[in-house]
Amino acid sequence: MRLTAADRTPAAGPLLVDGTVSFAVYATVREGTSRGFRVGMRAGQRLEIQLLIPDRAPANRLASASLPLVAVIDPAGRRTPLVIDERTPFYEPYSGTAYLYLARLTQTAKTGTYQVIVTGRSSTKVPVVIGVGYREVPGTVRD
Repeated sequence: MRLTAADRTPAAGPLLVDGTVSFAVYATVREGTSRGFRVGMRAGQRLEIQLLIPDRAPANRLASASLPLVAVIDPAGRRTPLVIDERTPFYEPYSGTAYLYLARLTQTAKTGTYQVIVTGRSSTKVPVVIGVGYREVPGTVRD
């Protein structure tokens, strides 16, 4: 699923109905821009969100402070930033693309809708992938 300029906030972005279903959410951001989407969860489910970038210039050469910031807001309004603390290589065989994992979040979910927002911090356009979920089954996306 690709986020566009129309998806500037989670409220304007799409809803992944079941956040346990695996989705790759693609976006491109630069300083001053953001993209958002929502994720539906039930209490006790495992919420998994990862931030990746393509392992190619210029994105893979940016300092951590210049890479996009991802924040997850739970149904109660608590904001959790994903901390960029790794650059672990990952090869995605279906597209033949090499990525770097930058940050991962795993927590027990509360019932409700989570908001995910990615904000650019560099004058360079940076493509990102936000991985959501872990179950490889068909899922539903709503506007």
